[in-house]
Amino acid sequence: MRIPGPEMRDDGGVGAISDAGGLHLYQLRLHAEYGGVVQFQLPGVGVAVSVSDPLVLEETARIDERPAALFSFLEPLCEAGNLQVIGAEEHGPWRRVLLEVFAGRPSHERHFGEFVSLVEGLAERWDGDGDSGGVGVGVGAGRVPVLLQKDLTALSLRMICAYALGGADGAGSGVVEAEKVVDAFEVVLSEDNSTNQRASLALDYLRATVDRVIAAHEGREGREARAGQERRGDRSDLIHALLATRTSPARIRDTVMVTMLAAHHTTGVAVSWTLHLLGRHPEVAERVAAELDRVLGDRSAPDYGDLRELTYLDMVLKESMRLYPPGPYGARETTEDMVLDGADGTYEIPAGTTVFYPFWAVHMNPDHWPEPAKFVPERFAPEAVAARSRFAYVPFGVGPRSCEGAGLAMVEAQLTLAVLLKRFRFRPVEGHEVTPVERFVLWAADDIPMVVTPRASR
Repeated sequence: MRIPGPEMRDDGGVGAISDAGGLHLYQLRLHAEYGGVVQFQLPGVGVAVSVSDPLVLEETARIDERPAALFSFLEPLCEAGNLQVIGAEEHGPWRRVLLEVFAGRPSHERHFGEFVSLVEGLAERWDGDGDSGGVGVGVGAGRVPVLLQKDLTALSLRMICAYALGGADGAGSGVVEAEKVVDAFEVVLSEDNSTNQRASLALDYLRATVDRVIAAHEGREGREARAGQERRGDRSDLIHALLATRTSPARIRDTVMVTMLAAHHTTGVAVSWTLHLLGRHPEVAERVAAELDRVLGDRSAPDYGDLRELTYLDMVLKESMRLYPPGPYGARETTEDMVLDGADGTYEIPAGTTVFYPFWAVHMNPDHWPEPAKFVPERFAPEAVAARSRFAYVPFGVGPRSCEGAGLAMVEAQLTLAVLLKRFRFRPVEGHEVTPVERFVLWAADDIPMVVTPRASR
């Protein structure tokens, strides 16, 4: 059966995407018109098959190859081969190493205290002059609003820098100058690395910084080995785990660099959209605050073990990422002919086809999400989750190429929300329209300004 979709255009589909207001909106329109499986023109690829039906998506989840053309923008960051498109045989073992660190409790607990300090530092800056009881630095109390994306993505970059470059041989010993790393990443992310000297110098600085940290780790481990103190099996330290693989220095550096890049916006964007939704649903925000008061008491921040008690906060965060998935797309490339069984028929797709995953369209599929545009955290109550396909909610991707850092990102986001919502109320700025656009992540076009006030002020 022929896969439905729009007529082919001479411009490769660029005009249709532009007319819709962006690829994310175009995908919503396509799937609303043609169903859960759609054939369309994807610039840079040619013709792709887009899947928003969770049951069909599950049939493709085992694919372990990505279309190289869609990830070529990362090539300047990787000297040992683009990590996003390395072959399945090489990718599988490397993924297992990363999961042992990113998904493990020892890693989260080891860095949790530093994460708390970073979030509380932002809260203190927002609070400003605590002695006068007002919200300082010109924000809150009805004055200049906070720009959520600006501040929270900067926070998330500091958190991943602390995670990937910190520790005894990192920021604490002067090997890493955190502020310079943050500034360099902003340059690399916002400018053309191939032609811009400033971006090239920033990239050189980041590589040199990572090399220094790796060398410091190697020196420490050499000293420990001579003293008979090897940390065998330690999977709480990213660079230690990478060094233990005995792979090339370039591959280790590339992995740290891409980790920092991938994590730069994810947490900050997820928290920003969550606060945006809570500002428009104050009754939900009050319920979150009540849960925080019950679990934390007079404490300003949770311990690591408290996160599992913040069940409603977890539901709110997940519903926010359903409505605004930080990474709006995924893609795979079939390595063999496949047959997909959709609701409207059976479709044959040949080897070499780009299978496109529009996560926003998956999350807005009305067959799996009644009234999908509504903000309903109770969708993630345990009984509701058990009754739904697990592929109906895929904010971190699917299968063997899903995000290895999903567990870490959730810890960071839950912690950040807990600290900020224990301390502040958030109110949207009247007259400001928040418009989602796709960038490296699902961004808000003109940021998300919010009026921030201490919860003690009513």
